[in-house]
Amino acid sequence: MLALIAVVAILALIWFGRHRIHFNWGVFAEQLRLADWRLIALAMSCIYLGYVVRGLRWVLLMRHRQKLPPLSLVGTQVIGFTAVALIGRVADLVRPYLVAKKTGLPLSSQIAVYIVERLFDFGSMALITCSVILVSPAGSFPHPEVLRKAGVWGLAATLAGALFLVAIRLAGGVIGSLFGRAFGIFSKSAGRAVESRIHAFHSGLDTIRSGADFVIAASLSLGMWLLITMAYLETTRAFVASPELVSMTPAKSVLLMVVSGAASTIQLPVLGWFTQIGAVEQTIQRFFSVTPEASLGCAATLLVVTFLAIVPVGLLWARFDHVSLVQVTAESEHAGEEMAHHLGEEPASQGRDS
Repeated sequence: MLALIAVVAILALIWFGRHRIHFNWGVFAEQLRLADWRLIALAMSCIYLGYVVRGLRWVLLMRHRQKLPPLSLVGTQVIGFTAVALIGRVADLVRPYLVAKKTGLPLSSQIAVYIVERLFDFGSMALITCSVILVSPAGSFPHPEVLRKAGVWGLAATLAGALFLVAIRLAGGVIGSLFGRAFGIFSKSAGRAVESRIHAFHSGLDTIRSGADFVIAASLSLGMWLLITMAYLETTRAFVASPELVSMTPAKSVLLMVVSGAASTIQLPVLGWFTQIGAVEQTIQRFFSVTPEASLGCAATLLVVTFLAIVPVGLLWARFDHVSLVQVTAESEHAGEEMAHHLGEEPASQGRDS
């Protein structure tokens, strides 16, 4: 039903704006026809390799609890991201849920791994983005002074976040209690929730037990995000009929990656695809002075390459593993709610016991 509503809404917008927006569908088709599909295939290969790295990283992060073959969890990553692409962000817990079922470990331990994985993703993306902005020569971006300030603040925020995580890793219980009491002044329930979340972070960071663990996980994360950056760069350069796109620089492709990532944080079924395309298309058109036809073609291709290309593989993998995406999404959501309720009650019961 949501997909049908989304399609009808998009068709209505196209009909409403067909005489108001100067867009040539023939030029749009020509842009796609002339695109270098070898570069698009290379970009898609980078994305597929990124899923292999994700599976390897998850195995590394849980090796202190259970040792697994290096590539044994690639399927859970592929199926999980397929569920997110088709069902939306509500399916985010599918990956830890599938790993928990596959290994027999509790879901809480895999959500802890998921939290750490997301922290490494954010840190790697922030480090790449801020570094590229700061080292780019003058004239690489419009409004460079704003972006450079954003890069400095981004690096500062990344460093502050890393220090905060180190503090939680060393003294998570104490920090959780302090924050719980501070927020508890305004609301007891909010205080308990904050304390439980910090305890969950502390439990997740237990997956990093040595400097070697951190270096390997950070290296895999940086390598994966460099692959994703390369996928964005090669996809934009594939549009050889657009001089602005074929001469795309790594710095500009990083900006597109940031915009696309921000647009995908609230991912609705089907409708989210078009909002993501719209955000990236407007960035390409306004920041890089690309024609609307080339901008839309590039934005749509970026969505297919970086987000939807895994769907056919994930559906086949789920078929062979006898996994129903709808059912496993509902089960993971229910299990996550139960676990969150349990974590919310736990600090309160600990306080009564003390």
